[in-house]
Amino acid sequence: MAPLPVALPRLLLTALASLLAMVMPVLGLSMPLLAAPAPAAAAAHGFVAEAVARVAPAVVRIDTERRVMVAGVDPAFEDPFLRDLFGDLPGSRRESGQGSGVIIDREGLVLTNAHVVDRADRVQITLADGRQLDGTVAGVDTVTDLAVVRLPATQGLRAAPLGDSEDLLPGDWAIALGNPFGLDSTVTLGIVSSLHRNISTLGFTDKRLELIQTDAAINPGNSGGPLINAAGEVIGLNTLVRAGPGAGLGFAIPINLARGVARQLASGAAVVHPYLGLQLVPLTARRAREHNQDPNALLPLPEQDGALVQQVLDHSPAASAGLRRGDLVVAAGERSVRTPADLLAVVEGSRIGEPLPLQVIRGSETLNLAIRPEILPASPG
Repeated sequence: MAPLPVALPRLLLTALASLLAMVMPVLGLSMPLLAAPAPAAAAAHGFVAEAVARVAPAVVRIDTERRVMVAGVDPAFEDPFLRDLFGDLPGSRRESGQGSGVIIDREGLVLTNAHVVDRADRVQITLADGRQLDGTVAGVDTVTDLAVVRLPATQGLRAAPLGDSEDLLPGDWAIALGNPFGLDSTVTLGIVSSLHRNISTLGFTDKRLELIQTDAAINPGNSGGPLINAAGEVIGLNTLVRAGPGAGLGFAIPINLARGVARQLASGAAVVHPYLGLQLVPLTARRAREHNQDPNALLPLPEQDGALVQQVLDHSPAASAGLRRGDLVVAAGERSVRTPADLLAVVEGSRIGEPLPLQVIRGSETLNLAIRPEILPASPG
């Protein structure tokens, strides 16, 4: 028997399909299996990729060089003319560093960490598109670990959208961008683990910061790069990571603070931080009771939460106001004080030279003192 022509089965199938198309609607049925297949939809990218795409063009790599003199070198060799003639003489060496930054203004302002560019002789910026430019440090504030680098007039700069760090909640998505270990354009994902982490609890006594804690991986070279939210807005500036026990905890400077400091630095104005001249430790009612039960205790402590004065610096506003070691500060301005961080937050928002009311417990007495903050002295070196 001769095989059927190839076209015949096709004709039969077409006829069958036509017959079913007429009969099945009468029976109240549909024909999903015989319907023409829809074209395959393009694969959609996740929210992380979309968020990164908004900010990545504004993320830069920062390479720095600084010359460091070794102790004991003749100061005459510091002369720039001699360096031009002889180069780096014995006793001096060049140190290279690397970090990240983010463009926050199309005119060429790059926000980064102070420790990335502080005392750098040369700052080279590599843009996301590969262009390399020499930047000028417009200003540095070591107290908040923030700096602004100004780029020369350049076409095609992309500024990152800035978010609102006050809107954050623990559990929100957090995406870190930067160049860790020199690996350009690295993205890591995590969440906001906590808010308002005081930097003093991490061992930094010369800084005034409340940080965003995140479990998004932050490594050397990430410093100064942006931490962004799920909408692709910068919510913080990556600044440090916990090493050793507890490694994997990253911290970022909230963008609301960074925005204000950057504005001052870009204008050429010094960032002023009020200062009282106190060294404080936290005190809780429980710790005070335990202390007071010790027969060897030198002085009784108020059994209340607050900021305990451990030392009053000589010739400071605190000394002029009459504060003493052992005083417990329980209120400042209109805010109650339960920890040293509470007091520092009030001080940071105070005005230089204007009276700041403090409520202090000294022994069994409650005192109301007025202290006039002064400008924080520059750190030595």
